[in-house]
Amino acid sequence: MEAFDINDHSHRRYNALTGDWVLVSPHRSKRPWQGQQEETTKEQRPQYDPNCYLCPGNLRANGETNPEYPSTFVFTNDFAALQEQTPAGGLSKGGLIKAESERGLCKVICFSPRHDLTLSDMAVPEIRKVVDLWQQQYLELGALDYINYVQIFENKGAVMGSSNPHPHGQIWAQSSVPVEPAKETMQQTQYFHENKRSLLADYLALELEEKTRIVLENEHFAALVPFWAVWPFETMLIPKRHFAHLGQISDEEKDAFAAMIKDLSAIYDKLFQTSFPYSAGLHQSPTDAQEHPEWHFHMHFYPPLLRSATVKKFMVGYELLGDPQRDITPESAAERLRGLA
Repeated sequence: MEAFDINDHSHRRYNALTGDWVLVSPHRSKRPWQGQQEETTKEQRPQYDPNCYLCPGNLRANGETNPEYPSTFVFTNDFAALQEQTPAGGLSKGGLIKAESERGLCKVICFSPRHDLTLSDMAVPEIRKVVDLWQQQYLELGALDYINYVQIFENKGAVMGSSNPHPHGQIWAQSSVPVEPAKETMQQTQYFHENKRSLLADYLALELEEKTRIVLENEHFAALVPFWAVWPFETMLIPKRHFAHLGQISDEEKDAFAAMIKDLSAIYDKLFQTSFPYSAGLHQSPTDAQEHPEWHFHMHFYPPLLRSATVKKFMVGYELLGDPQRDITPESAAERLRGLA
């Protein structure tokens, strides 16, 4: 039997950050595509849309009018998935049927007053203002005694469920720690206890030495396709200095973070020659009044495009019933992204 080749033979990869596994089948990337293809055109939008509920001066669904904001703007979501006044309570039957109330609040952050922009179009100082607002909201919401996690994220594009093309993101702050950050907390805690070092700091050191999956880097941050990536062009932004949350980031690191977000977003747009859809979000330490020396701040980008702007990746079949699976290796994805940097 021939020797195993990680670039050509099916294999499983371990996600050190969550403890999950992903099946990688690099030979399948050679198969022809006869599935669904979408029609795509780059949408042309006006700088101001009188019908947009996020544009400055416009009326929102709850009857409030947006201020004429000059840069960023944050407000409580008019259709929040979490509510502050949710009463305590739950349900338990036989230890198998369980439910418990979840208290929290949701906010919307407008990145810019201009309706026609995305993060890749915005200047670095404009994105820096978004980072500043992320920091403010994390600290403000995390200080509430019933909030134990603050999830900051963006859904970009209709295919990702975004109901409005105006550049914006969301914040869901809640009384429990969600599943993904909880898994990352457990893995990072175990590694820190065993090694007295940050899991992501050690992982990033390996990636910077190898360079195979690095897409971009500057003085303070690196963007890479994780070794365990599930989505075809998934990336992660990791600070080179170990800090747990945005409350500990320096001004220089904020500028570097903003620059990295702009550059990576622009690469995504260039790769598929369209305004690239994705879900992206910050992962940082819980706000549960506990010390979290194990936590290493980072940002995930999960784009759904498989091989072109018309071919999308869905979690179906084996992935719903077994494990996540990918055909394009992280190494080849990183090579394509890096080539457009």
